[in-house]
Amino acid sequence: MNRRHFLVQTACVIGVAKFSTMPATAAVLSSSSQFEVFRTKQQWQARLTDFEYQVMREEKTERAGSSALLNEKRAGTYHCKGCDLPLYASSTKYESGTGWPSFYQSLPDSVRTKEDNGFFIERTEVHCRRCGSHLGHIFDDGPQPTGLRHCLNGISLVFRPA
Repeated sequence: MNRRHFLVQTACVIGVAKFSTMPATAAVLSSSSQFEVFRTKQQWQARLTDFEYQVMREEKTERAGSSALLNEKRAGTYHCKGCDLPLYASSTKYESGTGWPSFYQSLPDSVRTKEDNGFFIERTEVHCRRCGSHLGHIFDDGPQPTGLRHCLNGISLVFRPA
């Protein structure tokens, strides 16, 4: 077996393992989904900074440790920056050690998911169900009671204190 075959076989094994352990999520976002809040590209660009647009509309990721919300400890609710929909209660936020705000559960009927097959791995993207803004990814290495880690871009969120 040469190095190339080893790398290809390893990538296949990892891909199968990731596919079989994808976190279960309630609602899946399809590419043809219609959103309650619709804005044109120009409207989104006028509303958001360049970087907010890249993260929320083009599914980029903010740098780890860069979000002011990472250290937010007050009681309250995290809302979508794109449409102000309440997404996560502060009581479900926890320190994951990843450098991004992390939650183990979203509020009911607040987010949708879709597969993300970039970076040679299969992940689960999480988006606002009302406007489709990209929030981050969901992984299956979180705390109980869900076992999930909603690893989010703080730039996609607005914190509203209780």
